[in-house]
Amino acid sequence: MTYAIQAEGLVKHYGATRALDGVDILVPPGRLLGVLGPNGAGKTTAVRILATLLRPDAGTATVGGYDVTRQAHQVRSMIGLTGQYAAVDEMLTGFENLMMIGRLLGMPRADSRARASELLRRFDLSDAGGRATKTYSGGMRRRLDLAASLVGRPQVLFLDEPTTGLDPRSRTELWSVVRGLMADGVTVLLTTQYLEEADQLADDIIVFDHGKVIASGTSDELKATTGAQVLEVRPLRPEHLPLVGQVLTDVLGEAPDLSGGRATASVHDPAAVPVIVRRLDDQGVVASELALRKSSLDEVFLSITGHRPEDEDTTEKEEAFA
Repeated sequence: MTYAIQAEGLVKHYGATRALDGVDILVPPGRLLGVLGPNGAGKTTAVRILATLLRPDAGTATVGGYDVTRQAHQVRSMIGLTGQYAAVDEMLTGFENLMMIGRLLGMPRADSRARASELLRRFDLSDAGGRATKTYSGGMRRRLDLAASLVGRPQVLFLDEPTTGLDPRSRTELWSVVRGLMADGVTVLLTTQYLEEADQLADDIIVFDHGKVIASGTSDELKATTGAQVLEVRPLRPEHLPLVGQVLTDVLGEAPDLSGGRATASVHDPAAVPVIVRRLDDQGVVASELALRKSSLDEVFLSITGHRPEDEDTTEKEEAFA
């Protein structure tokens, strides 16, 4: 099988720090791979290598069958890249930004104009296309930035934390755009710290931590690795929360998390739930909410790494100068 993206044993050093430590990546054509990890885990370094912006210190990588170091020109001709911050000229209009990129790619003027108009329509920016980009909202700039990466009709698209700093509505709008690209058969590699984003969009997920891939699979497969479901109990009377915590500790053998007005605990045996309900009833505790659900990706990440995805480590400083 020819993979759209294939990397084996990627290594990258920044001084004494290993930003990548033997990373393997496989993405079949037309799939979206979500790459999760905290700041400094190596996500951006991997994207920069795959997009030919950095050379690996060891290992190999191909995009569309082309080697990213020996055939960089061919790789660049078939990829698009959207980084963490919108890279558009604020003094130009949205239309002028897109047309300029088309001309830089060698497209005839008429084709550049047609492609710019097409992308403005697709990204719901036609009404703003004649305005200077500096007047755009953050969400509009991100959409324009993504449109700019598609001017050359890439077969493979790298999205490096594209929704960083966006409000929930703008983030949801961008998700819709990405789903449209997937429907068109574009292969996407998406790095993100937002686990909900990977849960919503990714066909497959890999988890980075300290420069290594520490877990991989579909969202459901990763959630199954914890071997547990999650029980959430919110008492009707807030003063009963410590009592709920004690009941869960007695039945499950470990103390639950008591925050946000509810008790949250891992449940390995669903048969424990009716026991908990009976004991709460015996104690006169009424639950306003009681739910048994799958582990979230956030809980999976915490389980396998020992920290949450938004936590930072020192590698981020090294990556910033890459």
